[in-house]
Amino acid sequence: MSSNPVAETVASLMPRARAELTELVAFKSVADFDQFPRSESEGAARWVADALTAEGFQDVALLDTPDGTQSVYGYLPGPEGARTVLLYAHYDVQPPLDEAAWTTPPFELTERDGRWYGRGAADCKGGVIMHLLALRALKANGGVPVHVKVIAEGSEEMGTGGLERYAEEHPELLEADTIVIGDAGNFRVGLPTVTATLRGMTLLRVQIDTLAGNLHSGQFGGAAPDALAALIRVLDSLRAADGTTTVEGLAPESRWEGLQYDEEQFRKDAKVLDGVELIGSGTVADRIWARPAVTVLGIDCPPVVGATPSVQASARALVSLRVPPGVDAAEATKLLQAHLETHTPWGARVRTEQIGQGQAFAADTTSPAYAAMAEAMAVAYPGQEMQYAGQGGSIPLCNTLAALYPHAEILLIGLSEPEAQIHAVNESVSPQELERLSVTEALFLRNYAAS
Repeated sequence: MSSNPVAETVASLMPRARAELTELVAFKSVADFDQFPRSESEGAARWVADALTAEGFQDVALLDTPDGTQSVYGYLPGPEGARTVLLYAHYDVQPPLDEAAWTTPPFELTERDGRWYGRGAADCKGGVIMHLLALRALKANGGVPVHVKVIAEGSEEMGTGGLERYAEEHPELLEADTIVIGDAGNFRVGLPTVTATLRGMTLLRVQIDTLAGNLHSGQFGGAAPDALAALIRVLDSLRAADGTTTVEGLAPESRWEGLQYDEEQFRKDAKVLDGVELIGSGTVADRIWARPAVTVLGIDCPPVVGATPSVQASARALVSLRVPPGVDAAEATKLLQAHLETHTPWGARVRTEQIGQGQAFAADTTSPAYAAMAEAMAVAYPGQEMQYAGQGGSIPLCNTLAALYPHAEILLIGLSEPEAQIHAVNESVSPQELERLSVTEALFLRNYAAS
């Protein structure tokens, strides 16, 4: 990174950043209070609120959102007449999955091979630290030239929409000229990237019932309808033989025209086993950024250990459907429900329940804020030009903010590059990326204020 006062300040703050991220990662802030204590999430929220207060933020508040979680808000006034920038991150995290599969404990930030490992290190507690670093660097080098609002969400990973509903009920709270969503990431380490599109999502629970109760498979098997077998048939109908998603009514052939994703590199990033084929057709970018994709997230059925010789009376699954920009998530939900019901065999009873939903997002990359970001990235990443990529994941809040503030410019950056392995075991963050993106954000705020 070329030498400049902002970059030098951020570099000097990195030991503090690591200590703070260690504290924040230690909170088991999974917003599923059937599995994790609510107190862990509340502790993380208080940590963020205290950090904002220490930086001079005003009106710092823990917002009780309609889904039962807390989002943290703060306002840092800038010069009179300055623009307002909203900085977003979330402090909630995905469950650690199999803790025994982690090389080091998931809620203890651990340095290994030049990376910092821990659940939420990249997604998105590292984003909270990124915002703090950028603001501290500006304060040490002439001051923050814009009004800054910070919002740290408490349930983004659950998709339950608490902050979205709260923002709709309090539309003035998050209003800004530009919004920086710190929950995306570079296409790969060292390649500065803004995320131009996000797929939307819908989440459905499907239950199939066939019998009043389980039956002996020897006495009744062969004629008694098996709910688990019916569910398997339904789930199989969601994909073609090559793995392409086949929800009736959803077009599977959209194309991505921007930055492409080399297939061999994708296999490496996704850790696909030797000899196993990728699914779907078209380019990798088509498949993960521009087309619908269904995933079976879980199935409730008897485990192998302890299973009895029974015909199952009931079975259920949790199904996720990612939808590209241009597809309405509510309509996609209806199509998925109809598909599941239509493909349920043997007259079995089927029920679907919507658990979560979020719209896809497409940014206006011609706006002045994008020019300011490109200049900032060119300094923070010498010799590199800003790239535009898509992201297969969803940030439903983006569309809520775009609808509430149609004149606001929205940019997506962050720490979730492929090596970060977000949502998987051994999630990690590159401290070099944290440093460079913190410099990027600080320079962006300065550039934007002057534009």
